[in-house]
Amino acid sequence: MAKRMLIMLLAMAAFISVIGFVKYRRIQGAGGQGSFQPPPEAVTTIIARQEQWQGALGAIGTVAPVNGVMVSADLPGVVQKIAFDSGNRVEAGELLVQLDARQEQAQLAAAEARLELARLNLARIRGLREQGINSQTDLDTSVAEQKQADGVVGEIRATIERKTIHAPFPGILGIRRANLGQYLKSGDPIVQLQSLDPIYVNFDVPQQDLVRVRTGGAVHVTAEGHPSIELTGRITAIDSVVDDSTRNVRVQATLDNPRGRLRPGMFVTARALLDAREQVVALPASAISYAPYGDSVFIVEDLKGPNGQAYRGVRQQFVKTGSARGDQIAVLSGIAPGAEVVTSGVFKLRNGAAVTVNNNTQPSNDPAPKPEDN
Repeated sequence: MAKRMLIMLLAMAAFISVIGFVKYRRIQGAGGQGSFQPPPEAVTTIIARQEQWQGALGAIGTVAPVNGVMVSADLPGVVQKIAFDSGNRVEAGELLVQLDARQEQAQLAAAEARLELARLNLARIRGLREQGINSQTDLDTSVAEQKQADGVVGEIRATIERKTIHAPFPGILGIRRANLGQYLKSGDPIVQLQSLDPIYVNFDVPQQDLVRVRTGGAVHVTAEGHPSIELTGRITAIDSVVDDSTRNVRVQATLDNPRGRLRPGMFVTARALLDAREQVVALPASAISYAPYGDSVFIVEDLKGPNGQAYRGVRQQFVKTGSARGDQIAVLSGIAPGAEVVTSGVFKLRNGAAVTVNNNTQPSNDPAPKPEDN
């Protein structure tokens, strides 16, 4: 039995050795014919062409009102009348809130009576002085009493006016924060008032780009999350100092905002147009492979494999990118005009990979796209 088992094991070992030897010879033969090449990847390409782009600086900006305040109580008092609704548009001088001023009204009536009496006394004493009956001191005292009474009346009227709260400028009201009958202390908020047309957009530019920005230059603004909001304005002010923590300079643009679509505090994308034009190679955004160590593109060329045979493959080329315009990205350096650049499928490529070009369907490459759902 043991002898039979030994014969079977020897036969099995011989069989495995024969199979292994055959496989070895096949692999050795394949290695002699050349290394294995994976099938080519299907890509689309475009021929790089040089274009002139108007220079632009892009930045994230913040919308700010030309005039904007929190209307507050100047003096303490009880809200007697509210003359506005939240969200209303008001004109300059329009009544907003009336605080209770009955005590001041009574004081005003008494002060006006004293003023009238002081005027009568002054007229009487002046007449007597002209006749030489009284002294100059009596006249001076009467004049002072009349001025004092007039000052008291003016003070009480000013107090009543300060309890009558008007809109300081035309604008849009926010949500009111005071209620009828509420006691307001001095400085308590009542309602936001913002002037929305025109409106400011503030953004920062690096100090090295300050020489490229000028007052009066055009600025295009789009709202974050609202691509339909596109407004154009002008740079109206450049800050006189550089922020020592960021080395940026604050720039302010003024834009017409007739429908009030831009609201204070909104984030927007601002593009300041420059006078100078740049020579760039415009490529679809899908052609750029972004990576922490640098942006790159793949250029289609005739390459040679390890066996010396030529094939169509790609070479990875690092580039310096600039601003964007619609579906396009400006390449400032790294690509020569006339190069064939891969525009889709870059995520599956590596340096030296074989490709096959099929340009029946090209990625979007419109400098001013208009999406249907925009």
